[in-house]
Amino acid sequence: MKVVLVNGSPHEKGCTYTALKEVADTLEKEGIGTEFVWVGNKPLSGCIACKTCVEKKKCVFDDRVNEFLTIAAGYDGFIFGTPVHWAAASGAITSFMDRAFYADHCGGRKSFYLKPAAAVMSARRAGTTATYDQMNKYFGLLQMPIISSQYWNMVHGAKPEDVKEDLEGLQTMRTLARNMAFFLKCKDAGLKNGVSLPEQEAGIYTNFIR
Repeated sequence: MKVVLVNGSPHEKGCTYTALKEVADTLEKEGIGTEFVWVGNKPLSGCIACKTCVEKKKCVFDDRVNEFLTIAAGYDGFIFGTPVHWAAASGAITSFMDRAFYADHCGGRKSFYLKPAAAVMSARRAGTTATYDQMNKYFGLLQMPIISSQYWNMVHGAKPEDVKEDLEGLQTMRTLARNMAFFLKCKDAGLKNGVSLPEQEAGIYTNFIR
């Protein structure tokens, strides 16, 4: 079993990475493999609602999002990390997730279906709970079980050295990792012992004027 940790910070080895690394190290101790994906710090377009992904099964912009989509199905769990910018997730991770989740869903890939997910937030001081709510909405729409911890999944600090002094925050990361590992092991055991995935109905699409 393997979990991918997506770093949505413009700093590859900054505060967000420090939190994700604590999660990854604990997952590895629990026997779960890990890999990191860095969204990067180059311009990343948001979704333009062209719906090309419905036909092509990938985003019209052939960049880091499509690179991620080619490997997403191979992971058993997902953790997305972001710094807090203006009480919200970074623009990069928002554009990345908007396009990745939309293209996967509309393209019928089902790379995320019933796979556990969690969001990790890093902030100097505040805005983390609003960001937590924002990030979890992606998981809820794609039927991804949301993994929680002993507290909301956040760390505090203006630089990595500060985060390492946030002892409660780091403990929250370790608890998150253990909860993720437990869920993955339970799911694996259930599937191996005859527990089937839920029956799926054909989708019904409506709007509010008809």
